[in-house]
Amino acid sequence: MAIEVNGKTIETTDSGFLVDPASWDEDVAQALAEIEGIELTERHWDVIRYLRDEYFNNNQHQPMERVLLKDLGKKWGSKPSSKEVYKLFPLAPTKQGTKIAGLPEVQRKGGY
Repeated sequence: MAIEVNGKTIETTDSGFLVDPASWDEDVAQALAEIEGIELTERHWDVIRYLRDEYFNNNQHQPMERVLLKDLGKKWGSKPSSKEVYKLFPLAPTKQGTKIAGLPEVQRKGGY
C-alpha cells in the first residue's frame, strides 16, 4: 500500500504503518491521521512526539499505556485517564498513535 503526501509516494504496510520510518514528517502524520479519521490537536501531537521520542531516544522503546499515561501526566500537569487518551486515539494510543507517529507496528498484545 502507499499514500500520497505533497507529491511523494510513501509506502505503508498492509496495516497502514510506514515501511520506512525515515519518510515520516508532520505532513505524513496529518495524512495518516486523516485515514484514521482523526483531526490532530495539540494533545494528539503531545502523544505523537512522546512516542517518537521514546522510540528514537530510548533504545526503540514502545511504552505500554500505563507508562504513557504517567509520562503525559508530567507534561499535562495531571495524569490523564485511559478514557481521555482513548478519546484522542480510539483504537489504542500505543497502537494507533504509533501508526500516526510513523513508528513500527507494536507486536505485543494488550496495551495497558
